[in-house]
Amino acid sequence: MKLSSSAHPAAGRPSALPVLALLAALGLAVPACAAGAPSAAGDAPKAQASAAASELPSDTLAEVAGQKITRADVEKLVASQLAKIQRERKTLIEKGLDYLIEQKLLEAEAAARKVSVDALIKAEIDDKAGQISDEDAKAYYDANKARINGNYDTMATRIKQYLSQQKREELRDQLVESLRAKYPTKNLLPVDRVAVAEAGSPAKGPSDAPVTVIEFSDFECPFCGRIEPTLAKIEKNYGDQIRFVFRQFPLSFHPHAQKAAEASLCADEQGKFWEMYDAMFADQHALGVEQLKSKAASLGLDADKFNACLDGGKFNSRIQADIADGQKAGVGGTPALFVNGRFINGAVPYDDIAKVIDEELARKGVTPRKAEAE
Repeated sequence: MKLSSSAHPAAGRPSALPVLALLAALGLAVPACAAGAPSAAGDAPKAQASAAASELPSDTLAEVAGQKITRADVEKLVASQLAKIQRERKTLIEKGLDYLIEQKLLEAEAAARKVSVDALIKAEIDDKAGQISDEDAKAYYDANKARINGNYDTMATRIKQYLSQQKREELRDQLVESLRAKYPTKNLLPVDRVAVAEAGSPAKGPSDAPVTVIEFSDFECPFCGRIEPTLAKIEKNYGDQIRFVFRQFPLSFHPHAQKAAEASLCADEQGKFWEMYDAMFADQHALGVEQLKSKAASLGLDADKFNACLDGGKFNSRIQADIADGQKAGVGGTPALFVNGRFINGAVPYDDIAKVIDEELARKGVTPRKAEAE
């Protein structure tokens, strides 16, 4: 059972964390299937490699049996790792800036009220949060008991702590948002984006949608399966404001992932990519070749054509191209999302993705459809 939002530290908001805790939190693992050893991925983007390259003495870094090893050779091998380091540095700066902005807002309001920041937080957060009742804790347990390891009596204290933390975070968010409206605030840090092409990949949603979500995924990855209901909720709530693009990133340690990726494209050839997509994510433990063929038959695909496609590895080169593009963009595991080029790593909660989508819509002067519905 995961009772704390800190289970996703790399995607979370640092407002309630001291700086040192923020630094530590960003080093924790995110919920994703991680790729293993580095592999060749094409030339690393110059901006991503610059920091590491500046530490290397020359273009020729080694000579072995008369053969040169160049900086380009090394950067090609570790392209995804260099991109990850650069991205983590930018993420740390963004989160640190968010934290400092919030601190300045709290200080400004505390000064206006002629109280300390601690007194402000106590009045607006601690006192309003109150205590979690036994009834609320039991209701949460009953609604989530399938995901909780333990009976109510043993878990009650942890549930109350979790609900209290959630309530405090909600009140803090409300307070900070009200202060942003009250005190002029400008975040001048440019948004970090990675150029990722659709590359003719399966997609749904308008081609001119204001927000494009490109997902690199692995049909056998349990975290990819975990994020699917979240993405379905995004699609339902935002409708034609979102375009989804699926790109392949089967991981080598998932024995059925490669063939599952091929099966999805063989189904796409017959116009049923998303049907096969749903069928495979609905049962990630049934991805053997014969099981894939059975799924295709159940979807009404031309069996002979599908089987020949799958057995012949027709789309293997296309899948390898997706993997290479993902590695160039800094993908080191799955699921990996790019929301208008803004990277989101792992099976993060709905609110984390929705926040980025809302920001992107706001940049284009578009009101989120979910807000209109509310």
